[in-house]
Amino acid sequence: MFEHLPWPVLVLPALVALLLGWRRWHRQSFWYAVGYPLTAITVRATWRKVALGCGLTKKRQRFWFTTVPGLVASTGAVRVKRKFQRVAVDTKPWMWLPLPTRHGWRVTLHTLEGQVPEDYSAAAERLAHSWRVHAVRVSSPRPGRVVLYVTIRDPLVRVDKLPPSPDLLKVTVGRLETGRLWEIDFRTVPHWLNAGATQSGKSNLANALIVGLAPQPVALVGFDLKGGVEFTPYAPRLSALATCRAESVGLLDDLVALMTDRMGICRQAGARNIWQLPPAIRPVPVVVLVDELAELYLMADKSEKDEIARTSTALLRVAQLGRAFGIYLFCCGQRIGSDLGPGVTALRAQCSGRICHRVNDPETATMTLGDLDPAALVSARAIPAETPGVAIVASQDGQWYRARSFYVSEAAAEHAAHAYAHLTPSWADVMASRTGIAELDLRTA
Repeated sequence: MFEHLPWPVLVLPALVALLLGWRRWHRQSFWYAVGYPLTAITVRATWRKVALGCGLTKKRQRFWFTTVPGLVASTGAVRVKRKFQRVAVDTKPWMWLPLPTRHGWRVTLHTLEGQVPEDYSAAAERLAHSWRVHAVRVSSPRPGRVVLYVTIRDPLVRVDKLPPSPDLLKVTVGRLETGRLWEIDFRTVPHWLNAGATQSGKSNLANALIVGLAPQPVALVGFDLKGGVEFTPYAPRLSALATCRAESVGLLDDLVALMTDRMGICRQAGARNIWQLPPAIRPVPVVVLVDELAELYLMADKSEKDEIARTSTALLRVAQLGRAFGIYLFCCGQRIGSDLGPGVTALRAQCSGRICHRVNDPETATMTLGDLDPAALVSARAIPAETPGVAIVASQDGQWYRARSFYVSEAAAEHAAHAYAHLTPSWADVMASRTGIAELDLRTA
C-alpha cells in the first residue's frame, strides 16, 4: 500500500518522530546539536528588530554623498554635483555570537554611548517575551560590556537531590536558576537571614541544613521559640536547645562568653581567627539555628523590655564578632520588619547572606532584600504559592538568583540527627574550652 507514496511522505514522519524522541530522552544533547545552532542564527538575524522594539537602539545622524545631475544647455553636457545629505539611522548594540549554556545561552553586548546596565535590566522582560524564553538576566563584567544570560525554560520546576558536600561548613541545599548548585558556605558567608511564610520552604531549608551539617564535626545550637516543636526531634544532634525566651537569654550569654574565651585563645596564639590555630587546639565550630526570629523581639508588656534588650544585644554581638571565632548564624522568620525594633535592623546589616521565600507582607521582603537590588525585591514578590522551596538568594558572588531547595522531609532530618548523634559535642564540653585550658594546650602544642 505504501509503495505508491512518494518517499518524502514516508521519511518525514519518521524523521519528526526521531527528533521528538531525541528531544525528550536526550534533551541536553539535542539542545547542543540542534537547538542551539538554530537559536544562535535566529537571535543574530533578528537582533536589530528586537533591539529596536525593546528600546535599546539609538538615533544617530550620518552623512551620505548624493549626486545631483544638472543640464548645461550650451554644450548639451550633463554636469554631476555631489553634496552631503544628513540621514537619521538606528544603531543597535553590537552583539557577539551567542554561547550555549546548560539551560539556554549567554551573549555579550557592546553598550552604546550613554547606556548603562540598568537600561538592559529594565528591558529584560521585553527581551524574554521577544525571544519567547523563560527569563533574561543581566550582568556587567566590565565597563562597556553587558552579558545577557538567557534561560529557555524554568530549571527550578524539578530539582533532583545530589550527594552532600564534603567541605566543612558547606551544605548543598538546592539549585540556582542558572543550573549551578545552591550552596550555603558558612566559611565564606558566615551569617544568613532566611525569611518565608508558612509552607514557603523556609523550614525545609532548615531541614536541609540539619541533614548537611549532621555528619560534619560541628556543634549545632537551636533556638526554637515555638516551644521546641520544630527542633526537639533533632535534639540528639543539637548541643544545646532553647525553647523559650528565658532559655534563649541564658544560651546567648553562653555564646558571648564562648566568643570572649576564643578571643583570648587567638590572642595568645597570635592568630586572627580560629582557622589560624593549630588543629590540635582549634575549637569546634558552632552553627546557631534560630527559628521564629521575631519572637526574640516581640514585647507583650514593659516588664519584658530589659529581657528583650539583653537578648537583642547578645545576638548582635555574636553576629558582629562571631565569624572570626567560629560562631555562625542562620536566622529564620515569617515576619522580619523594622517595626520589631532597631535590633532587627542592626542584625540585618550583619547578615550578608539573604534568602527570601514567598512572604505575606512586602515589609518582610523589603527588610530581607530591599538594600540589595530593587529587581530582586520585585522577583521575590512574584513567587507563586504553588512553588514551595523557591526563593531569591543573595549569593556569595555579589549577585542574586532565583533558587529552589531540595525537598528534605522532617523524617529524613530526624533520621540524620539520630544517625550522627555520636558526633554531637555536649554543650558542657564546648564551653569547657576556657582560656586556662587553652594556655595548657598552647604550651604542649
